[in-house]
Amino acid sequence: MFRGANAINLDTKGRLAIPTKYRQPLLDDCNGQLVCTVDTQQSCLLLYPLAEWEEIELKLSKFSSMIPSERRMQRLLLGYATECEMDKSGRLLLAAPLRQHARLEKEVMLVGQLNKFEIWDANVWAEQISADMETERSGNFELTERLQDFSL
Repeated sequence: MFRGANAINLDTKGRLAIPTKYRQPLLDDCNGQLVCTVDTQQSCLLLYPLAEWEEIELKLSKFSSMIPSERRMQRLLLGYATECEMDKSGRLLLAAPLRQHARLEKEVMLVGQLNKFEIWDANVWAEQISADMETERSGNFELTERLQDFSL
C-alpha cells in the first residue's frame, strides 16, 4: 500500500504534511486516524493507520508483563504511541517526545513500508541508506531463507 521515500519539511509546530498521493487512501482506510510510535531498533518513528496499529496492540496485549523483554517492548511501543489525526490540509502533529527520539529537524523523510511509514530525519536517513548499501555490497549479512528465495 505505502511505498517510496518522500522528502518533507516539518513546520515550526512540528507538523508533517502527508503527500497528496497518500491522503485519500488514508482517509478511506482509517478516516485519517493514525498512530505514531518509536522504532525500537532505529532512530526513526513508525506511523500506522489506526487499523494496522490495533493489530499490533492486540499482539502486545498478549505479552507477559512478568517477562522483562516483553514488558520492555510493551513499555516502549505503547508508552510512545500517540494518536494523530490528519487535519483538513493533510498535516499531522508529531509530539515533541517522538520528534526528539528520531532527532527530527526541519527536513524529514517519509518512507512507505507497505502497511506503515517510517519517519526519519533526512540526514539520518541518508546515513542509514549508505550503511545499508555498503552492507549489501559487502555481502556481510545473514542470508535468511526468505532472502535466499527472493529475486528481482
